[in-house]
Amino acid sequence: MTLLSYAKAMNRALADALEADPAVCVFGEDVGAGLAGLTLGLQQRFGAERVVDVPLSEQAFTSAGIGAALNGMRPVIELQIPSLLFLVFEQLANQAHKFSLMTGGQARVPLTVVVPGSGSRSGWAGQHSDHPYGLFAHVGIKTLAPATPTDAYGLLSSAILDDDPVVLFAPAGALGVREDVTAPLVPIPLGTARTVRPGSDVTVVAVGHLVHQAVAVAEELAGEVSVEVLDPRTLYPLDRAALVESLNRTGRLVVADDSNRFAGFAAEVLAVAAEECRLLAPPRRVTRPDGAVLPFALALDRALQPREDQLRDAIRAVLK
Repeated sequence: MTLLSYAKAMNRALADALEADPAVCVFGEDVGAGLAGLTLGLQQRFGAERVVDVPLSEQAFTSAGIGAALNGMRPVIELQIPSLLFLVFEQLANQAHKFSLMTGGQARVPLTVVVPGSGSRSGWAGQHSDHPYGLFAHVGIKTLAPATPTDAYGLLSSAILDDDPVVLFAPAGALGVREDVTAPLVPIPLGTARTVRPGSDVTVVAVGHLVHQAVAVAEELAGEVSVEVLDPRTLYPLDRAALVESLNRTGRLVVADDSNRFAGFAAEVLAVAAEECRLLAPPRRVTRPDGAVLPFALALDRALQPREDQLRDAIRAVLK
């Protein structure tokens, strides 16, 4: 049995990929120092030509990563916070994502973008606190949000092996999670959900670090309701079959989603439920507010992020 942290699991996935395939490389700011923990020690082990510290220009090194991918490399780009994705959205959504489609598969872009941060991290203010995974799912880019060290290793490994662009969100609320690992770490197929906790009365679909919040609330309410916690792991493509199977058993749905409410990931989950299931009660969402801009003031910051009391109230509401 090995106690493995989320950040160490991602570090191991990167190291294993770099060891296995000389085409794998890493671009990012301060990746040599490994400030986020994800690339710690990799530059010393694999060299500065494969683990590359880049200047402070996300648009430049993202474009360099796309070019490297088009020329047979398998780059991994680390962005320091999710809000920086707004700077490179054009390159990822309009260029990297479409090259394969526009060339009939003649060009592939095996690019992985890893984004630690956001999600329960307080005090980062309006321009550093966004969690825009719904934007990438919306345009059809493979979008991941692992909640555990095992899933972080497995999904990152699969992302690097994938021939299309993948964006992996590593929420701050999950980076410190530790897990007892008793089986070998292996790649996890993209597009497969995981039932974290079985239940029979209500399904809670939780994204990223909110999986742990959902499990805590489910355990707290175990005496009054049987809660199933479903972790989609891959937001796009969504494992619709797993969602429908769960809802056909429980008949009730709550979605915990740490992004803005309007047109968010939670709304898509509710739409799938409405189209393909017969629910016993109107579904509920626990999200950030519409158009949320998290302030620097800590009390306001925490008030705008999804909380356990909101999830508890939503579960009770669908039972009435």
